[in-house]
Amino acid sequence: MAGPDALHVLPLTGIPEVTEGLDLAGALVGAAERWGGVQDGDVVVVSSKLVSKALGLRHEAPTDRLDVVREHTVRVVAERLTPSGLTQVVESVAGPVLAAAGVDASNTGAEDAVLVLPRDPDRAARDLHRAVRAHLVAGAGDVARFGLLLTDTAGRPWREGQTDLALGACGMVVLEDLRGAPDADGRTLSVTSRAVADELAAAADLVKGKASGVGAVLVRGVEALVLEAPGDGARRLVRTGPGDWFALGHREAVRAALGAPPGSTAAQEVGLPGVVPESAEQRAGRATALALLGHEGVRVSGTVVDGFVVRAPDPVLAGRVAARLEVALAGEDLRAGVGVVSGTGDA
Repeated sequence: MAGPDALHVLPLTGIPEVTEGLDLAGALVGAAERWGGVQDGDVVVVSSKLVSKALGLRHEAPTDRLDVVREHTVRVVAERLTPSGLTQVVESVAGPVLAAAGVDASNTGAEDAVLVLPRDPDRAARDLHRAVRAHLVAGAGDVARFGLLLTDTAGRPWREGQTDLALGACGMVVLEDLRGAPDADGRTLSVTSRAVADELAAAADLVKGKASGVGAVLVRGVEALVLEAPGDGARRLVRTGPGDWFALGHREAVRAALGAPPGSTAAQEVGLPGVVPESAEQRAGRATALALLGHEGVRVSGTVVDGFVVRAPDPVLAGRVAARLEVALAGEDLRAGVGVVSGTGDA
């Protein structure tokens, strides 16, 4: 697929404050008139927040925001205590892995309210695409071929900061598979697939963004990505299940293996890691609680510097907890000796 000669990212300004029931499609079409209307090959990129507001996906002053997050969570990937409370990175019902399942308290248009994502973002994108198309038919009768993206903001492993990604899509290619094609030197590409929908979402965010007050843009110059049919949708870009190499954070993987998976009561009982630096003693205490989880009649003493001793009347039980403690300490990035004393007094 040849690259465009030029790419234009055009802000759709003048959209009124979006409230439940607003004709968002009509507002988008009206805002596009500044740029000559929605033209053939354009992609309309809309913040999911606008769609959530128009659909009334709002929780007014929730008693516990975590309850709302849990309602929109498939599984917890990682969790940390922060100065403002618990933050969880989860696989959301909407599809992507996001902090707090995409539950958002910023720019909600109402004090103490939170917005949630559409449960089926691709369906929401198809519905909005259909509504925009209807307005174009009513206005001119000659309907342009266009794509539509719903976007949301997410962090990324191993990278600082956030960027926008494609949450829902209709009428456009979302993944450009280059496997089998030659590169510029004539070598055959074997693994390259470009997440073009995510690339467009990130480019659009340079013009909209949370602080600008612009919630939608037109991207012009990517005609090759626009389809006549709805296309696969953005859920195709979500990698979960067997293809997910990073299903849990490294601490969460250890804790889950020892009986305290993220999001569980057991995880809270043994203590949750924090985002602020913690002392070796704090981490060792959490590792000890994790090692002892579900094992009665065992005592652990010692320090990271001097090593730990596990005492139990049954040598098998003592050895089991000692092995668990070694793993739990490694999960907290600690290394310390672990010895065993059984009821017979043997070490």
